[in-house]
Amino acid sequence: MTAVYVWIETFNGKALNSSWEALGAGKTIASALNVPLAALVFGENASAVGAEAGAHGADKAIVSEDATLNGFRLEPYAALLSKLVADNKPKAVLAIGTARGRELLAASAGDTDSGLITEATSIEVQGDGAVKVTRPVYAGKILSEAISSAAGTQFLTLRGRAFKPNAEGTGSAEVSTVPAVLAEADIATKIESFEAEVGTVNLTDAAIIVSGGRAMANNPKDAPAGSDAAVWKAQDGFTNVIQPLADTLGAAVGASRAAVDAGYIPYAHQVGQTGKTVAPDLYIAAGISGAIQHQAGMRSSKVIVAINKDGDAPIFKLARYGLVGDLYAIIPALTAELKKRLGK
Repeated sequence: MTAVYVWIETFNGKALNSSWEALGAGKTIASALNVPLAALVFGENASAVGAEAGAHGADKAIVSEDATLNGFRLEPYAALLSKLVADNKPKAVLAIGTARGRELLAASAGDTDSGLITEATSIEVQGDGAVKVTRPVYAGKILSEAISSAAGTQFLTLRGRAFKPNAEGTGSAEVSTVPAVLAEADIATKIESFEAEVGTVNLTDAAIIVSGGRAMANNPKDAPAGSDAAVWKAQDGFTNVIQPLADTLGAAVGASRAAVDAGYIPYAHQVGQTGKTVAPDLYIAAGISGAIQHQAGMRSSKVIVAINKDGDAPIFKLARYGLVGDLYAIIPALTAELKKRLGK
């Protein structure tokens, strides 16, 4: 079967919303090549998720609900994906570039001696059927174009929030079931349990992010007796300045590495080269100078607003809008005005 495959990542039997973005990108290739778009769903509740994929633009769904696929393990997932690719010769295999998506597609591309392009932010199908991909390199400072061979199967991982999902409709997918390739006895990795982290933040999928930096330590309030003044001031700033703005906008709270290293806020909030890579519709950088390491994690944001008392801070070169001044005066005023206009 010649088709475009899209791996739908799931957890506890539910699809990750970012996987529908991958279906949107897959539709672009499938339509240009006039081939079916097939969703691949492995594990718990796969048939139901496969049917759901039809409403998100998939023509077909290839599913396997074997117990060995409950919970992501590379060995059984890669063995099944590689067999499907070897048997059916799809034109392309796509997945959002999560840790699991990158690992799975890299393994299967190696197994099938196929090409792999990562971190795609745009896709264009050439006249000969080759796929041209734009991807950021050198920490996002340069955009590189890579063109796959028209022959064989091309594996592509996609940057999150770079592609729009197909409009959800009433379409249905033709669901077919395939068996697992590996038996449990053949799988070295075992899953004993999952432990949910408390208080984590999903920056990757956030449409709006409000981030604070080292300058959060400039809060003029006095620290309580016996506390570390600098750390307390910054934590108080995140709680009483950044968080209210984020709550008003329905945004996630991010931070620079400097703020995280200083203990102002947990690592889960870090945006940057050594933190999360994000691409929200709106990114507000408060008290962040804009070092290249931070830019690497947020430069793909659609609209960037910078608030900094240093008018020469590098972040202003990247920002669509810039406010030079004291963030402790600007952000509360901005929050109050937004609450008024949003009726909150």
